[in-house]
Order: sequence, then structure tokens, then C-alpha cells
Amino acid sequence: MDRPNAMIKIPATPAGLPAIRACLAEGISVNATLIFSVERYREVMAAFLDGMELARKNGHNLAEIASVASFFISRVDTEVDQRLDGSDNPKARALRGRAAIANATLAYQAYRQTMSGPRWAGLADAGAHPQRPLWASTGVKDPAYDDTRYVVELVAPGTVNTMPEATLVAVAEHGVVRGDRMTANYVPARAVHDGLYELGIDMAEVARTLEQAGVAQFQDAWKALIDDVSTMLARHRKI
Repeated sequence: MDRPNAMIKIPATPAGLPAIRACLAEGISVNATLIFSVERYREVMAAFLDGMELARKNGHNLAEIASVASFFISRVDTEVDQRLDGSDNPKARALRGRAAIANATLAYQAYRQTMSGPRWAGLADAGAHPQRPLWASTGVKDPAYDDTRYVVELVAPGTVNTMPEATLVAVAEHGVVRGDRMTANYVPARAVHDGLYELGIDMAEVARTLEQAGVAQFQDAWKALIDDVSTMLARHRKI
């Protein structure tokens, strides 16, 4: 494309992971998206390291390759809260609205662990930029929650936050950013995950459900795009 500031968005599904690796190996910048679990995020980072090592072997300038890993936030709370609302356990209410931020916090811990390892050190010495975690789906869907929570509670070095316009305006008007809110909260985040598991909520299964729904949305959007382009081409041929 000859667009150095463009990233190719690839769903981080089992089928998408090899594509992420292959694109990076060819020097193509990648946005690995639809990440809902820490386990899948670790697989994405492994694909990133593999791809960047291959890119170096293939003679590409690593400094010219960019990548982010889009980790989804609000959809996790929406799914988990629905399950908590169906529980009779009194502990369920206390965990409502806590799953998404805890999930992202544990993902950030995994990021820091990976980016302090020897494989990354070798790539960094060769000029590579880290694959930064990107917090996606940060618009608050439950009116009971503060409308800036998925921004002000997800501040940490090296991260990116993409916001819908309403959230951006809310943060500008009344958001209070207090600096890094993640690196000191790994233990509480793990406690949230453990508490959910005790209530019968398996975060891996939650992630699979959300991934399947996300892929279906991507497929629908792709079909709509193809249909629109086909219609425009047909009109052009008649001119």
C-alpha cells in the first residue's frame, strides 16, 4: 500500500495468529484485534515476537514496523455482569463491573513480563518498537458506571486507549487521570478472577463467547463492504 502509517487489522483468533506472524515477517504493521483473554493475549505476543524475529531475518528495518494488540474492555463487563445478575450468590453483586478492568490489568502484567524478557531485548537492540496493548471498546454501556472508568482506570506506561467520541468528550470534561492505575493492582485483579471462578464464571469461556460474536460482526461488516463496492462498480460500468 505504501502507507507507512497504516496497520492491517487481523482478528487474533487461532486462524488469525499465523497471519499476524506472517504479516509482521513481511514488514507489514499489524493491529491484532478481538482479544478478550490473557491467554490469547500471550499467544498474540508470541506471534509478534516470532514475526519480528523473522522480519529481522528477512532484512526488514524493524524500526519501521508498528503493532498494537487490541484488548477489548466493556464487552467483558457486559457479558460477565449478565451472568452475575443470574446468580443467587450474595458475592455476585460485589463483583459486578469489576471483570473487565481486572482482565485488562492481568493482560498488562503479561505485557510487562514479555517485554522484560530476553527475546524482546534482542529485538529492541535491533531497533524494534514494542507491540503496545490497546484498550478497545472503552465506551461504558451500563449507566450505573462512571462514563470515564475504562479510561481513567486503565492508565499505564506504554498503553493506548481508543475511545468513542462520547467517551472522549466525557474524559475531557470531567475525567480525572491519576497516573498509572495498573501496575500496583495485579493481586486485586487476580482476586477478582478467582472470585468469578468460584461463582462458576470461567473467563476463558467468556472470552470464547465474545470472540465468536466479534468474528460474526467482522464477517457481517466485510460482507456489507463487498456488497457496497460491488454496487458501486456496477453503477460505474453503466456510465
